[in-house]
Amino acid sequence: MAVPKKRTSISKKRIRKKIWKGKGYWTSLKAFSLAKSLSTGNSKSFVVQQKNN
Repeated sequence: MAVPKKRTSISKKRIRKKIWKGKGYWTSLKAFSLAKSLSTGNSKSFVVQQKNN
């Protein structure tokens, strides 16, 4: 099993963590935006079949 030779610095660790969290933030923002456009009916890129009751 591979073992790292040196300890990762705190700044590198923080940078990687910030990038990782940032990806999640932007993904959730896009998902929320899509949900909002679907609920208002303004979506142009996503097709939803309407149920007629």
